[in-house]
Amino acid sequence: MLQKNNVNSETYRFIIYLYCVSAGESQAGLKSFFSCRNMKHRQQKCNPSPDLTTRLPKAGETVLGQKFFIGFGGKGANQCVQSARLGAKTSLICKVGNDSFGNDYVENLKKNGVSTAFVGQTTEAATGTASIIVNSEGQNVIVIVPGANLLLNSEDLKRASDVICKAKVVVCQLEISPAVSLEALKMARASGVKTLFNPAPALADLDPQFYTHSDVFCCNETEAEILTGIPVGNLEDAGKVGRMLLERGCKLVVVTLGAEGCVMISVEEPIPKHVPAGKVRAVDTTGAGDSFVGALAFYLAYYPKLPMEEMVRKCNCIASVSVQAAGTQSSYPYRKDLPQDLF
Repeated sequence: MLQKNNVNSETYRFIIYLYCVSAGESQAGLKSFFSCRNMKHRQQKCNPSPDLTTRLPKAGETVLGQKFFIGFGGKGANQCVQSARLGAKTSLICKVGNDSFGNDYVENLKKNGVSTAFVGQTTEAATGTASIIVNSEGQNVIVIVPGANLLLNSEDLKRASDVICKAKVVVCQLEISPAVSLEALKMARASGVKTLFNPAPALADLDPQFYTHSDVFCCNETEAEILTGIPVGNLEDAGKVGRMLLERGCKLVVVTLGAEGCVMISVEEPIPKHVPAGKVRAVDTTGAGDSFVGALAFYLAYYPKLPMEEMVRKCNCIASVSVQAAGTQSSYPYRKDLPQDLF
């Protein structure tokens, strides 16, 4: 996001994230990883192991775990960290518990160069967590316990209004109360700030105003199906989803498709366009979507004149790097480790 600093007359690009905040997985969430032959469970503070099972456990099945990891996560925080590692100046607006996990998370954000001026800590709820199971193919299922994330409210947004309204890009998700995310999008749009909305976890009854207040609406295939009722099994399905979301008021829709890259469609270019991803061997796909969104926010803020298709192609490349290592934030690449033609 772009912001003017009147003291030094310098121009800053800021990206503000309203992500579920607890200090764990939701906005600043905790991910615990349980690595075993059949599963990897993840909570917040460490990285998962690539030593996984050939399949996800069935309902009622118990499998023997080999290792347990805790790693930092949470959609908003993940996206924020990825943007920061690419060189963006970012700020996270969220809430975590006043506990050891919350303290650790604040330190983690600082170490990643993320502003924590609006990361609140509360004694009313624990830091949010997420349990993640990953198979040997790198696919995962996730259960989130929001915790302190859901305590972020309008007063918190008012305190952060200056940074929201002066940002270049504001990114919102649904790991905080939907009403708070929507309010943040409205604040940003009213100030001419570009908005990027990631409807995760998806809600079938999502408030229609989310569509009209999002400059870029980015969802994965699972979220797309929940939102539209259309199962996304191929590129044509993704295009159908995109068209339906445009009809609901979106300006530009990106449907991410994992290894297949993504499909994008906009009001200006209403014909769905497939942007493929490079072929890589996935070790752990957890957080790849957040890497993509974080990279997209970076390009929207720092390279606003770049064609959207080119932005998306570069985001695919960055997300592809993240799936080749275990963990979520721990797998996110730094700018110095990426091909310089991405910048």
